[in-house]
Amino acid sequence: MTKYAFPPHDPVSLAIKGLKTRFPVRRIYCIGKNYADHVKEMGGDAARSEPVFFTKAAETIVESGEDIPFPPNTSNLHYEVELVVAIGPDLEVFGYGVGIDLTRRDLQSAAKKKGGPWARAKNFNHSAPCSVLTPAKNVDLSKARIVLRRNGDIVQHGALSDMIWAVPEIIKRLHQDMDLQAGDLIYTGTPAGVGPVHVGDELSGGIEGLQRITVRFI
Repeated sequence: MTKYAFPPHDPVSLAIKGLKTRFPVRRIYCIGKNYADHVKEMGGDAARSEPVFFTKAAETIVESGEDIPFPPNTSNLHYEVELVVAIGPDLEVFGYGVGIDLTRRDLQSAAKKKGGPWARAKNFNHSAPCSVLTPAKNVDLSKARIVLRRNGDIVQHGALSDMIWAVPEIIKRLHQDMDLQAGDLIYTGTPAGVGPVHVGDELSGGIEGLQRITVRFI
């Protein structure tokens, strides 16, 4: 039996719709610039090119219904609603969820100007809210749309079919280039309409056929 210098942290997991067992989260991969309209609103070139990947720690997960303390060191926190793909054994798609990639946009902009990494802008505490997962066998997302509401008002919407890189392509790229394994989550990018979050705001994201993600900022 392995002995530790101090007690290890509890494993991170997500609830699964219709099951008593939970999905063990190993790692979070995110893809940036995956909807042409979002690329354009961020001042980029929407032409298909190499996908942009970054990571978040599993511990950044926040489950639906939770309150999120407004993060430190930012005056420009942004929401980005996304389809989340949960990877199971043999790299099959185990299930899907709705996630929100929270971004400290001011820190990201400063990093871009210096040619530096985005880690502080993306990988911070409570930065990866995610809904209850729906098993892949129970849902057809081929015609599904994605939407985010802030305080009840629609601020983001689009079709999953608008993704530049489709889910099978993303999985293939990550498998070839990274250590993709069972338990990993993939946040697949966001449509146009990203914007700021303030203390007191409620965000509610949905994709047809999946469980919603709702969080509040305190």
